[in-house]
Amino acid sequence: MSRILITGGAGFIGSHLCDRLLSEGNEVICLDNFFTGRRKNIEHNLSNGYFEFVRHDVTTPYMAEVDEIYNLACPASPIHYQYNPIKTVKTSVMGAINMLGLAKRVKAKILQASTSEVYGDPSVHPQPEEYWGNVNPIGIRSCYDEGKRCAETLFMDYHRQNGVKIKIIRIFNTYGPRMNPNDGRVVSNFIVQALRGEDITIFGSGEQTRSFQYVDDLLEGMIRMMKTDDSVIGPVNIGNPNEFTMLELATKVIELTGSKSKLIFQPLPSDDPRQRQPNISKAKELLDNWNPTIQLQEGLIKTIQYFKDELSI
Repeated sequence: MSRILITGGAGFIGSHLCDRLLSEGNEVICLDNFFTGRRKNIEHNLSNGYFEFVRHDVTTPYMAEVDEIYNLACPASPIHYQYNPIKTVKTSVMGAINMLGLAKRVKAKILQASTSEVYGDPSVHPQPEEYWGNVNPIGIRSCYDEGKRCAETLFMDYHRQNGVKIKIIRIFNTYGPRMNPNDGRVVSNFIVQALRGEDITIFGSGEQTRSFQYVDDLLEGMIRMMKTDDSVIGPVNIGNPNEFTMLELATKVIELTGSKSKLIFQPLPSDDPRQRQPNISKAKELLDNWNPTIQLQEGLIKTIQYFKDELSI
């Protein structure tokens, strides 16, 4: 049994990680301030004697004796991270400093949940970890993109200067049950609009692409990364390399929901990436041949059912 701290543990990904680590016999401390996380995501664990919930903001220090830390705390959808961009930067940067400081003090291994957004609007396709990215440092997405890039810098410097045992993964678009219906991400947006019979909003021409990863595949990659020996620090891309246009995704959602929704087009937001696809050769090599196993149609069916229950449709 390990004692594991998860920041952002009541969020979409964090709550699933709590479930997975508890099921493997670990003791889990879930830290969340409920800015985007939700109590309902973790309610089923509150009676578990191996689970502890602490309402806390990672921008202030936190102390606990733990063996491992998964640092997931940060709003990850544009609607939420642009709501208070200064707070978003603080969460990424000060949160990293506080969690790295804790890892240093208690000699814990710590994993940073970084993001494909560090690549910005990429000029290299698909994106390998060696690519430094094409990020606008002063745009409306910069609070998230640059905050995550700075967090990676901090992780590397704590490792080089203080010998902290670190792991860095870069998470590509992930979807699944427990997504917030109002988080503004494309998968949840399309599903909710389709289930409600509303017009489906596509920004730009709809030809921009994304690669969609089901949450269970991400969890497997994260846990395998944490279990690697200390020489493996990353960054490592964790994502599904199958690429779809926004039009393809919308068409698939309409088909699977049986919706009569129509497509409407709106201007593309500033700095929105034109394409996004991970090169996962490093993950396959370092993470015991990790490879996504749940493809888009199967994952969408599970996610649509979740939203039907969530919205009582």
